[in-house]
Amino acid sequence: MNEPGVEDATRRTYLAQERTLLAWWRSGMAALAVAVGVGRLVPTLLDVSAPPFVTLGICFGLLGIAFFVVGSNRNRQVIRHLSEGGFTPLNDRVVWWLTAALVVLSVATMVLLVAEP
Repeated sequence: MNEPGVEDATRRTYLAQERTLLAWWRSGMAALAVAVGVGRLVPTLLDVSAPPFVTLGICFGLLGIAFFVVGSNRNRQVIRHLSEGGFTPLNDRVVWWLTAALVVLSVATMVLLVAEP
């Protein structure tokens, strides 16, 4: 006989992981929205040279794709480990690479916005 509440706890854990996957996807979608904004809208609205902003937009788009790939891979890892009764932490290198990419792209965006007349 199962312990009371164990099935419910397992279900809640899997549902929490599902919400986490959706958060990864939302982050990817946000990066893609920024890609469109920076790459297409900013040059038009500010009447500035497009190539640097398009390049930056492409980089934000690649970051969005990275969120999709990392999030989906993470989901597979967690589901596998949960089914085995274990846990796997998110790799620190992944966190640092994504953080570094966000910081570099954010700084580059601010520099371009200030540098363009």
